Amino acid sequence: MNKLLVIGFSVGYLALLFGVAYAAERRSAERRSLVSNPYVYALSMAVYCTAWTYYGSVGRAAHFGLEFVGIYLGPTLLAPAWWLVLRKIIRICRLQRLTSIADFISARYGKSASLGALVTVVSVLGIVPYISLQIKAIASSFDIITGGGGSGFARQSGSAAGSALYTTAALAFFTIIFGVRSVEATERHEGMVLAVALESLVKLVAFLAVGVFVTYGLYDGFGDVFEKAAAVPALSRLFTLHGAGTSSPQWFTLLVLSVAAIVLLPRQFQVAVVENVNEDHLRKAMWLFPLYLIIINLFVLPIAFGGALLYAGRSFDADTFVLALPLDAGQQWLALFTYLGGLSAASSMIVVETIALSVMMSNSLLMPLLVRMPAARAGDGARWFAYLGQAALQSRRLAVVLVLLLAYGYYKFIGHTLSLVNIGLVSFAAVAQFVPVVLGSLYWKGGTYRGATAGILAGFLVWFFTLVLPTMVGPGLLPTGLLEEGAFGWSGLRPFALFGLEGLDYLSHGLFWSWFFNIGCYVGFSLLSEPTPLEQRQADVFVDVFRYRNVFEGPAGWQGGAALPDVRALLTGFLGKKRTAQALHAFSDRFPDAHPSETTATEADPRLLAYAEKLLAGSIGPASARLLMASSVGVEDISFDNVVGILRESQQLLEANRQLQKQSRQLQRLTDQLQVAYDQLQALDHQKDEFLYTVTHELRTPLTSIRALSEILTDNPDIAEAERNHFLQTITKEAERLSRLITLVLDLEKYESGQATLECAPLDVAEVVNDATDAVGQLVRAKSIQLDVVVPPGLPRLPGDRDRLMQVLVNLLSNAVKSCRADGLGRIAVVAEASRAGVLRLSVRDNGKGIDPAYHTLIFDKFFQAKNQTTRKPEGSGLGLAITKKIVELHAGRIWVESQPEQGACFSLELPITSAPI
Repeated sequence: MNKLLVIGFSVGYLALLFGVAYAAERRSAERRSLVSNPYVYALSMAVYCTAWTYYGSVGRAAHFGLEFVGIYLGPTLLAPAWWLVLRKIIRICRLQRLTSIADFISARYGKSASLGALVTVVSVLGIVPYISLQIKAIASSFDIITGGGGSGFARQSGSAAGSALYTTAALAFFTIIFGVRSVEATERHEGMVLAVALESLVKLVAFLAVGVFVTYGLYDGFGDVFEKAAAVPALSRLFTLHGAGTSSPQWFTLLVLSVAAIVLLPRQFQVAVVENVNEDHLRKAMWLFPLYLIIINLFVLPIAFGGALLYAGRSFDADTFVLALPLDAGQQWLALFTYLGGLSAASSMIVVETIALSVMMSNSLLMPLLVRMPAARAGDGARWFAYLGQAALQSRRLAVVLVLLLAYGYYKFIGHTLSLVNIGLVSFAAVAQFVPVVLGSLYWKGGTYRGATAGILAGFLVWFFTLVLPTMVGPGLLPTGLLEEGAFGWSGLRPFALFGLEGLDYLSHGLFWSWFFNIGCYVGFSLLSEPTPLEQRQADVFVDVFRYRNVFEGPAGWQGGAALPDVRALLTGFLGKKRTAQALHAFSDRFPDAHPSETTATEADPRLLAYAEKLLAGSIGPASARLLMASSVGVEDISFDNVVGILRESQQLLEANRQLQKQSRQLQRLTDQLQVAYDQLQALDHQKDEFLYTVTHELRTPLTSIRALSEILTDNPDIAEAERNHFLQTITKEAERLSRLITLVLDLEKYESGQATLECAPLDVAEVVNDATDAVGQLVRAKSIQLDVVVPPGLPRLPGDRDRLMQVLVNLLSNAVKSCRADGLGRIAVVAEASRAGVLRLSVRDNGKGIDPAYHTLIFDKFFQAKNQTTRKPEGSGLGLAITKKIVELHAGRIWVESQPEQGACFSLELPITSAPI
């Protein structure tokens, strides 16, 4: 396709996005927001679906089958918990005006500037490769679509350094225009959010269009694609969860990483937390976002399998199937639309991610250094504050350029050798290092600054060693001996087998060790260190955030003689005169006694100081805001002793209230225990009544028959001899049935009371099976059933009670005979095998009418047939399987059934065996 045409459409599309963003900003200024609805919010969260989803999922599916689902299954499973977890994070950030994950962690652990800097460094180093992935996708897709179609095979992406450089420059420009126009980071970027939501729709429709074309244009539907793929051995193994070698630890790791990423990736934190307009929007996003993930992944497997089938026997890069398939089919306009969808997926991620990282770098790296410089006093303080405000804005713009240049450098020297998915997974593992401290922030008041710092630092170093250093071996930046011999020649320091741990995939291995050291250091150092008063106060706010109001100005935070003009000048430097005036007016309306509008150099109210700190935190982060307040307006933290004095009376009241609540809970627990005991007694009484009814019903049936036949014989002495003999035989059979039923009831009572004993001895499995089949031989022959017995030679001896096990097998075989038809087509198979070390499995399979899955556990209950007369089952006492289960359990075994209606049944039991073969 013509290069100028593609460039024109690309620029035109980005211009459209800019126009949409501009319109949203205009509407927002007029207080007619376009993004204040849950649908836009849910679509903006779909920035999670990047070029990894758009291109990489297909590539992953072509080689590893269903493994790609793990990245989307995690967020889907977490979504119902958003109302508990994500809402709490949103409330905390709104309460304290936090604008990034670095601000969040820093604020919880004493508003530490050094901890915020550490989180920022980890985020930048972890996310830069992920951004490079997007640059790679845009540059490669541009080269593919402008290279012409019709070659009949998928193209390798190759080196696209020139396209990547131009892409990086263009994205830097659009990112600054979209999101870095104001110093106040808590100001919502409504234009950016609406543009991202639109891009989410575009990439969804484009991907579905390709999927429909491949599935129904190149093939005859899902069935045709899957049928042809199943006929190819290399593809047929991809239909199962573990068919492509994906182990259970890998699945678990993918789920854990995706659960962490959906909240803690800087871009996800930006759209889900910072840009949230209303907490209630979460209610719809909890099902809309998972629905989006399901829909966008519907055609991943058809595209992957379709491409692999078309390009079989030829070299291909499966990551390019989404674009290459319509190109090679001559669908130029569809390919162009697909390219724009990929551009949407990559550019939205880059813009939001870079904005989030630029705020973190400015707030946590640059501003703490600037605010530590001596502030100008007596006349030029206002100029200094204005300078700081401009420095914060310009530093963010510089950070945007720096982040994108780092991403381009990573792509050029390292990233071009890796797949899209591999790069993304390494970034996911980086942000996963924040999980322990974030969960601790939300639910544990014992975490400290030292613990959080030690945990993140330890996890980051292990992550870098196990997951990042190996990626530098391929391009030749590091020697291959690092992987084979380990660092410093010690095999215990091999990145993929740290400390000798082998057998795990590289990702699970890296996550295990990084979390091992991360959690260990976080918990250990927290327990060994004392929290500061500020940490204690922040811990209370974070853990018990829903006890606080939406707007919080704590009076117990600052003391000293800060003048009102100094506070106003400080706020004006960062917020501007108009925004500062609005903020102080709002504060004055709420606290009239604070008089924030005074122009005299009176001392500022402590509530105003806390309010000002919160406003500054939205611009430069909580750590820098606290440093700036302390250094620039002459205030200091209130002492812990003063805080204790202020709260002493409240503490006494709270203690009394806790005692009352404790006694109330104890009383409630006793009440609950009594209720549980009462319910259990009621259930036992009901079971007793039901058991007595069933037993008497079963006993009455043969007794009624015996009585009726006896009366006939008594009242008719002249009855024919043949008929008399028939009646007497029936009486005898009913009496035998009655005797068997009584014996079964007595046996069951012994088993349930624990009085039954086993006479165990080593048994020959083949002999026991053959004797059991002989015992039912007459029944089998009477119905012309084919009976197959499979007992391999050399099975170990079975320690057990011969008579009891015979009873089990005879009962299962009798049930199988009853279930089979009598038309000569009945089949019964008895199979014995050593299923695993030390376990013998015996199976009795028939091709009878089968058993509904709803009854698979119920059939082992006492008198199950007697209690379910509406269901059509073979005649019997209803005690055979109950006794069978008791006998098996006495042998330390288990029994179960596998069956479907009209498909036969298979009863299987497993028993422990000795290791000495016969």
